[in-house]
Amino acid sequence: MTRTVEYFFSIGSPWSYIGFDTFIDLAAKNDVAITPYLTTVVEENGGIFSRNRPEIRRAYWTRDLKRWARVRGKELRLEHRPELSDPTPASLFVIAAYLDGQDWIGVSRTLQHAFWAEARDIGKPDIREAIVTSAGFDGAALLRRQADDDVQNKWSADRTHARDSGVFGFPTYVHDSEIYWGQDNLPFLERHLGGDRP
Repeated sequence: MTRTVEYFFSIGSPWSYIGFDTFIDLAAKNDVAITPYLTTVVEENGGIFSRNRPEIRRAYWTRDLKRWARVRGKELRLEHRPELSDPTPASLFVIAAYLDGQDWIGVSRTLQHAFWAEARDIGKPDIREAIVTSAGFDGAALLRRQADDDVQNKWSADRTHARDSGVFGFPTYVHDSEIYWGQDNLPFLERHLGGDRP
């Protein structure tokens, strides 16, 4: 029986971006299937958007992001970003790719890099279409699919599942009913996959 990890993440989460490739590599190494769920911070479970945190905590958050980006070898542009629209709709491209059996991992990676390393406005449909097209994906098809019922229904269901699973922030990994919040918890997830369940 194939082992699975439920992967809750957000395109608009810098922590999801920073830990993405490390998690994908970990899953491949441990022969684990990934079931992706895309949503936003689950405030009813205690999640807090960074913009709603005190400035002193936001300052620490920024320093910590930069430290982890260096550890993970990720480009991260936090300063001198132009005013960007909400990146959340880019999640619909990823959902469409997943439902159609396409490379949702590649689409996610492309959109995350564009937003977090290049500060591109992936919240705008024409921009994200151009970005994924230039990366070799069918951007026009993904743009058409984002409004379809199955894509919208999964988007809605993903949030409900995240809430009911006890998820509050991103990324979160759930394996064998054990929740691991944050890309810094990947070593614990890997130990669990290796038989050391907490």
